Amino acid sequence: MQSAPNLFSHRQFWAKRFGTAPVLPMSRQEMDALGWDSCDVILVTGDAYVDHPSFGMALIGRLLESHGFRVGIIAQPDWRSTEDFQRLGKPNLYFGITAGNMDSMVNRYTSDRKIRSNDAYTPNGEGGKRPDRSVVVYAQRAREAFKGVPIIIGGIEASLRRIAHYDYWSDKVRRSILPDSKADLLMFGNAERAIVEVTHRLAQGEPISDITDVRGTGFMRQGLPEGWLEIDSSEVDEPGKIDPKISPYQEEPACETTPDSTPANVVTFHHRPKKADRSHAVVRIPSYDQVLSDPVLYAHASRVFHLETNPGNARALIQQHGKRDVWLNPPPIPLETDEMDRLYEFPYTRSPHPAYGDAKNPAWEMIRFSIPIMRGCFGGCTFCSITEHEGRIIQNRSHESVIREIETIRDTVPDFTGTISDLGGPTSNMYKMRCESEKIESACRRLSCVFPDVCKHMQTDHSSLTQLYRKARAVKGVKRVLIASGLRYDLAVRDPEYIKELVTHHVGGYLKIAPEHTEEGPLDKMMKPGIGTYDRFKKLFEKYSKEAGKEQYLIPYFIAAHPGTSDKDMLHLALWLKENGFRPDQVQAFLPTPLAIASAMYHTQRNPLKKIKRDSEQVSIPKGGRQRRIHKAFLRYHDPENWPLLREALKQMGRADLIGNGKRHLVPTWQPAGTGGKATSSAKAKVGSVKRPQKSRPSQGVKAKAKSPARNRSGQRKK
Repeated sequence: MQSAPNLFSHRQFWAKRFGTAPVLPMSRQEMDALGWDSCDVILVTGDAYVDHPSFGMALIGRLLESHGFRVGIIAQPDWRSTEDFQRLGKPNLYFGITAGNMDSMVNRYTSDRKIRSNDAYTPNGEGGKRPDRSVVVYAQRAREAFKGVPIIIGGIEASLRRIAHYDYWSDKVRRSILPDSKADLLMFGNAERAIVEVTHRLAQGEPISDITDVRGTGFMRQGLPEGWLEIDSSEVDEPGKIDPKISPYQEEPACETTPDSTPANVVTFHHRPKKADRSHAVVRIPSYDQVLSDPVLYAHASRVFHLETNPGNARALIQQHGKRDVWLNPPPIPLETDEMDRLYEFPYTRSPHPAYGDAKNPAWEMIRFSIPIMRGCFGGCTFCSITEHEGRIIQNRSHESVIREIETIRDTVPDFTGTISDLGGPTSNMYKMRCESEKIESACRRLSCVFPDVCKHMQTDHSSLTQLYRKARAVKGVKRVLIASGLRYDLAVRDPEYIKELVTHHVGGYLKIAPEHTEEGPLDKMMKPGIGTYDRFKKLFEKYSKEAGKEQYLIPYFIAAHPGTSDKDMLHLALWLKENGFRPDQVQAFLPTPLAIASAMYHTQRNPLKKIKRDSEQVSIPKGGRQRRIHKAFLRYHDPENWPLLREALKQMGRADLIGNGKRHLVPTWQPAGTGGKATSSAKAKVGSVKRPQKSRPSQGVKAKAKSPARNRSGQRKK
């Protein structure tokens, strides 16, 4: 992996003399109290301002402050005028625009495109405090407020819209967010390195139009710089000789690829530039106009985009939009442990800004006693955007830093009762896992390190994480340390000692895991392991729970209507749920988020996990409203409201044998009064004698809980 200058190696800006702010200011009065006449950087965010490292604007703000810059916050401004954007005056360097911790469209709309009634990132959970496509709207207002001030956009909403993308909410392909927002610069992924370098260069007087060489940034330009080699993406995705093997990556270069050798079963690419030229090679993917009108080219562009996401070998990408190109530099170099430690140990107040008074902030309430210990995910699940945003290289904090944060929470956070609610991240048990070889890791172009099986080069040892758990619960004043983040059970089963430690000490009655489905078809399109791996994990979970004398429950997540899922697949999943005693109260239908591979499948009916051709594999897509309702209904087979729809579907599928009042049936013939339309005549006769479905009970040793927390598909879980 390439190296990068230390995040804190820059000479501090002169304004460091003002010292550290108790909290980053949101008003002129606060600026006056700090002795500031102006802000160097103003961050505009769609979230309420919480000075906690789990909130992007606080983390970036405190990072820039540590470099000596004066940073102000404009949180959830009224976008209908420029007044709120002028609140702190004109920034000396730039406006930094983000939608917040969540994509604004995912935040506001359900997977059925219905408006949500609340917003966890707003005081008192009030909805409607941010506009649709917040980054575009905020950027426009900021430019109107102070013409000529550079605009830099970032965060998950900008990151996932950095090229032309399918937009589920308008059901069309939209342009990159760069021309729509008219921003000067886009920062994608975890942008600490980029934001620090760009801010210092602007402070030194360099025009933002000249800053085109920073990793993790995108911008608009015309023409190709001198000395650069342009490669057509169709050449990148044209494989040479390959021996057959059982893997959806059969057209991918294997991890064993090295600059010095090419085994017989490894793909080579035609016209690949020499290694010395890679830093000045740019891959042109199909233009916006092409992907707008041609689903095959859209799927091809998606595939090539994902092949160029490894920081160790990724090349720049360009995509034409009108007369100009969107230019994306390679992804940022991941942070080292010492950089992560310092980033998370700034003097955060760890609470909402005092301006909110006694208002409740639901998102903060959920995480104020939790601690991030890592970033990134090498799982590559096609429906999830974590990899597109945070990357597949795991970035870790040290044990010492995590323990110091626990002590800080214990000593400073109000209402701490001794329970740490989570030590985690995107995937809690990927902590300190990496490829065994830096050389192999830098050359690898696989989209997942754990599918179709865990890569033989991936280190899956959980011992460091187990030691961290032991140290954490030994901290004086700490009664319990829980693990609330999701975990990869296919990794966990490789280390039973970790499962024993987890189950014995760190499960608060329920543990969330995500098999997502039981059937091979949808699981292959998700890049998820088979249900057999879940069964192995369940046996170990139950074994160690029993040994610990605890009654504990697994909470499995499942997705309805994912690309590649048939009605038959959902029926088999429903039968599995019934057999195992699961009756989820809340279910999640697939939500196509920008850039996700599954979203490309949804839009194009092609599979970007394989080479795209005109006659390549067609993917079945549950798109229609009725089919999506049927798939969700199968997950809630026990709900009387769904029985009429399921009876009709089962008859059409030729499975009327599953309609009846016996244990082997999925749906009864009777209908309780007041549910699913009018009650049937048979219901009137049976409603007093046949029990309605009750809360789930354990079946065949499986512990089940009725309610499963909903979650979104934008790279975060809705806790």
